[in-house]
Amino acid sequence: MSYPVNLDDFEPIAREKLSQMSYDFYAGGAEDEVTLRENREAFQRKFLRYRVLVDVSERDMTTTVLGEQLPFPVILAPTAMHKLAHPDGEAATARAAASLGALMTLSSVSTLPLEEVAAAAPDAPRWFQLYCYTERAVTEMLVKRAYAAGFTALIVTVDVPYLGRRERDMRNAFVLPDGIRMANFDPIPVSGEAREGESALAQFVATLQTPTLNWDDLAWLRSLSPMPIVLKGVVRADDAARACEMGVEGIWVSNHGGRQLDTAIAPIDALASIVEAVRGRAAVIVDGGVRRGTDALKGLAIGADAVAIGRPQLWGLAADGENGVRRVLEMMRDELSLAMALCGARNRAEITPDLLA
Repeated sequence: MSYPVNLDDFEPIAREKLSQMSYDFYAGGAEDEVTLRENREAFQRKFLRYRVLVDVSERDMTTTVLGEQLPFPVILAPTAMHKLAHPDGEAATARAAASLGALMTLSSVSTLPLEEVAAAAPDAPRWFQLYCYTERAVTEMLVKRAYAAGFTALIVTVDVPYLGRRERDMRNAFVLPDGIRMANFDPIPVSGEAREGESALAQFVATLQTPTLNWDDLAWLRSLSPMPIVLKGVVRADDAARACEMGVEGIWVSNHGGRQLDTAIAPIDALASIVEAVRGRAAVIVDGGVRRGTDALKGLAIGADAVAIGRPQLWGLAADGENGVRRVLEMMRDELSLAMALCGARNRAEITPDLLA
């Protein structure tokens, strides 16, 4: 394997190892993939106004998010079906994150049972991502299992009333390969033949997910466990403010990696108005196109408490298993530390909005 020097270097290595169907499932976005591209480009339009003559020989990146003490403010976003990338699946990702003290958010659409992923890194910080399903018993089952397995926050994805039009998956008639399953949903598989013009994933979502999820359902979700609730998929300040008024503990600014509504706003462009609306009442996390330490620094400067990476963890996993995921996180950590030094910021408190031009 050629030696990657940045996060983007992992993708071509991963692509060589993945099937076309698996690569497209991970890499693809909705429709024309305008938002997929915009997520990256929006960061590149933001410029840094750095400080000079600051002693930056030591930097402190530690932070606390929803009670979790983290060595650096970069976390793993929920991403589905890790066994498509590597036989060890989500367990490898969990071990890699744990080795650095980083926080992993496990997708409910995982290819290992959530209990097995928790057992792979028993002392590591971990959150659980949840979709809400037509059958409330399915949702309740997942929440109670996650709490019992030591997950400490519930990340409720709210931007998927229906699955976005993912045309790469449609062209590939996406199905899970033999031996890979959605392990938290037995006996509900995604397998067999997809209907014409629809991937098997879309069929699965149509079977389980509910477009009726609304604000009134938050009280029911709250009743299922004592875990704090984070709403993932928020891009509007008024939605963020309403969530805070209802006692939600976190807002995750995200457009689902460009996989849902094409031409949706990039999260980094939505972030400032949401931070203003939240006014410190909830933790704020941002994802979508984070590939550099400078990207992370920009998100933190605008006011996020942490930034999250999605696809890069999958490219690292496909390229070199647990070691690949660890290297992805190390690169983000080290690049952020360097960006802080070059901007004259010695700790999280000094990563302030005035660093953005």
